[in-house]
Amino acid sequence: MARKIGSRYTAHQILGRGSAGTVWLGEGPEGPVAIKLLREDLASDQELVGRFVQERTALLGLDHPNVVSVRDMVVDGNDLALVMDLVRGTDLRTRLERERRLAPEAAVAIVADVADGLAAAHAAGVVHRDVKPENVLLDMQGPLGPGGAHPALLTDFGVAKLIDSPRRTRATKIIGTPDYLAPELVEGLPPRAAVDIYALATVLYELLAGFTPFGGGHPGAVLRRHVTETVVPLPGIPEELWQLLVQCLAKAPASRLRASELASRLREQLPMLAGMPPLDVDEPDAAPEEEPYEAAAPRESGAARVRRGAVPLVPGAKTDSNRDTHTSMRVPGPDELAGGARGTARAPRAAGAPRPGSARNRVQARRRRIALGAAAVALLAALGLGAWLAAPGDDGDQPPATRNSAPASP
Repeated sequence: MARKIGSRYTAHQILGRGSAGTVWLGEGPEGPVAIKLLREDLASDQELVGRFVQERTALLGLDHPNVVSVRDMVVDGNDLALVMDLVRGTDLRTRLERERRLAPEAAVAIVADVADGLAAAHAAGVVHRDVKPENVLLDMQGPLGPGGAHPALLTDFGVAKLIDSPRRTRATKIIGTPDYLAPELVEGLPPRAAVDIYALATVLYELLAGFTPFGGGHPGAVLRRHVTETVVPLPGIPEELWQLLVQCLAKAPASRLRASELASRLREQLPMLAGMPPLDVDEPDAAPEEEPYEAAAPRESGAARVRRGAVPLVPGAKTDSNRDTHTSMRVPGPDELAGGARGTARAPRAAGAPRPGSARNRVQARRRRIALGAAAVALLAALGLGAWLAAPGDDGDQPPATRNSAPASP
């Protein structure tokens, strides 16, 4: 059912839903557009509306081939909307859902495009703050790049900043998606351009591996890992590319590359990645205490597994391609961050190895316990026999061998 958005736009059908609002296919004076209509509770917040108007100039001035441009911002009664270019294609999350992981050449080409878009935004003083596959659109009508990758455009600029008003978040809350949050955000520091670099490096890791380096399970555990754990190497990628990833996933923001540097360095890697197949590494499963947050019920045989990249933030919530975009989370206290990440080792599993918690893994563990038990029984039996051989006799202190020998001559 069509609805009017302001005086110039008409929304015709819903393209997708997120936690911040709904994206509609719309029509404006210059043709088809995408209209992001924010939730009614956000539109009724006068403080947020004021911030919305303040950000208008910065967002409307952001023009780059790898950025989904904001054409207009509408404030009309209960409607608060961003009118954006319509991209004919799909989002990167949908492609990941279909392919699980991408060939390194295509993954690097896509991330280099996004890095170019971020470089333009950062130069204009705009920090995205929510870089993730859902916010990367693939233009299916654009020319194919290295590895057959479609041009990538970053969308949803400014939405996280608009929603992150002081009254909404205060000092104990953070805005974003847990898997992609830079450590400094977890520790309550203000967002700078480096948080986008960290998130984009996390996306690249996910495109290569099929899972994020620190994701999975309860959001609190995910936030802690960003601060306390180091990224686990991915086998099979060139060392130069791996070092680039490590640098951009550094805990210290100053150690990360700038967006323009990242784009340039990634494109330097493309020739050596040509023809390389997707990595052959299986996704590590969550620790047992985290499993309830990944699946509310056991999967039936043949059912699609819940990917680490699509973990619901609320136990039992349904996961889809439009998972929470701007969720307010509590900042962990220093004692929690210092507690480590017990049971959350991130080492990828070699292909063919049993998954922790799987039936095969349990069988192997049971066999090891039986073997260890048998060895222990044998050891105890041997010790018991030795003790019996060495025990004193019943009629004196002499050992059994002396008691059983012939009596001495008088």
